[in-house]
Amino acid sequence: QVQLVESGGGLVQPGGSLRLSCAASGFTLDHYVIGWFRQAPGKEREGVSSIDISDRDTYYLHSVEGRFTISRDDAKNTVYLQMNSLSPEDTAVYVCAAGRGTHFHYASDYLGFRPYDYWGQGTQVTVSS
Repeated sequence: QVQLVESGGGLVQPGGSLRLSCAASGFTLDHYVIGWFRQAPGKEREGVSSIDISDRDTYYLHSVEGRFTISRDDAKNTVYLQMNSLSPEDTAVYVCAAGRGTHFHYASDYLGFRPYDYWGQGTQVTVSS
């Protein structure tokens, strides 16, 4: 059974850090682009970060650049999102997704939704004092 499971969310104070994990089962990640998306209450889902196959390229939402870092460990079949300097505006459900490399043709594809085949259930991140 193909599955993506996120973990690492929680409650953190402004300025704090969290590291999210996205673990895959039922398939191997090494031929997939992995993206992180988030959705806050009352807002549309948005692409936060993405990492290409073999770490060739990474992509970030402008508002998280310099604060978030995406990485992948194909040996562990896991992708990580290190989030630093968190602010209340980062509060959302964070979801990871996997898409076959052949689905991605342009830089804009990586933070879009359509190229992704598999989606996790999400993990809640709440930034509050």
